[in-house]
Amino acid sequence: MKNMLLVINPQSGKSQIKGKLVEVADLFVKAGYQIELYITQKEMDAARIVEERGEDHDVVVCSGGDGTLNEVLNGLMKLAGKPILGYLPAGSTNDFAASQGIPSGIMQAAQVIADGNTADIDVGCFNGRYFTYVAAFGMMTDVPYATPRESKAVLGYQAYLLEGAKRLGKMESKHVRMTIDDITYEGDILVGMVSNASRIAGIKGLNGKNAQLDDGKFEVLLVEHSTNPIRLTETVTELLTPDMPAKRVYRFEGSHIKFEFDEPVAWVLDGEYGGDQTSVTIDVEKQGLRIYK
Repeated sequence: MKNMLLVINPQSGKSQIKGKLVEVADLFVKAGYQIELYITQKEMDAARIVEERGEDHDVVVCSGGDGTLNEVLNGLMKLAGKPILGYLPAGSTNDFAASQGIPSGIMQAAQVIADGNTADIDVGCFNGRYFTYVAAFGMMTDVPYATPRESKAVLGYQAYLLEGAKRLGKMESKHVRMTIDDITYEGDILVGMVSNASRIAGIKGLNGKNAQLDDGKFEVLLVEHSTNPIRLTETVTELLTPDMPAKRVYRFEGSHIKFEFDEPVAWVLDGEYGGDQTSVTIDVEKQGLRIYK
C-alpha cells in the first residue's frame, strides 16, 4: 500500500473540498493509498508539514488555491527524495491547474491522481523561493493577495475583478534593468511577468501561444508604460494578441533571469506576496518536480 499525505486548506476558494472530503478519501483508499490528513491552520503551515512529513510518503496531495500549492511546492523542494505531487484545485482562479490540464472539479482531479499518470514540470526559483507558474510585478499584480479572503470565499473570481477595478486609475511604471541569458533590456515597465503557464489571471496566451512547461525555459513578458491614451489602447491590444509585432509589449524566454530596480518593487509569486525587491534572480530547474496530470 502506498502512503499519501493529503494537505487541505479549508479556506481556499468557496471551500468546496469540505463537502467532498469523504468521497475523495474513499477514492484514494480504493486506489491503494493509506492516507495521512492534515488541515492547515495558518500561513506557511502547508510548507512546514510537507517539509517535516513529506519524505515519509510516496505522494503529497494538496487541496487549495495556487497560494496553497506554492507553499506545498516550497516544502517539497527542500526534500532530498521528493514525493509525487497531486493537486485538487479549490481556489478562485486555479491558473496552474488550467495550464497543466488538471480538471477543475475536485472529484475529476482526484481521479487523475488515482489513475497514476505523471509528468515532470519545470520549477522557478526566485531569490531562493520556489514558484510553479508566475512571478510578477507592476500594475494589478497585487490583486490576488490584496483581495480580502472573505470576498474570494463568497464571490470567487469576481472578487478579483472588483478589486482590480479599484486600481484602474493608478498606473505607475517601474524602471527596470533585465538580463535574460545573453539578452539585456532596460526601460519603464507597467507590468512584468516571468511565467511557466498557458493561462495567467484567467487569461490564455498572455506570454505567447507556444509556452512549453518542461523545456527548462520560462517566458518573460514586459509591458512598457505609456501616458498616451491611444498608445495605451494599442498596448492592451498587443498584449492580448501575441502575434502582433512588438512595439510596447516584449516577450522573451530563458533559464536565467535577473532584474534590478532603482527602488524596492513589490512582487507576487503564484498569487501570493513575494516581498519588496531591488534585485531579483530567477533560475529555472528543468523538470524539477513530478506531478499527476
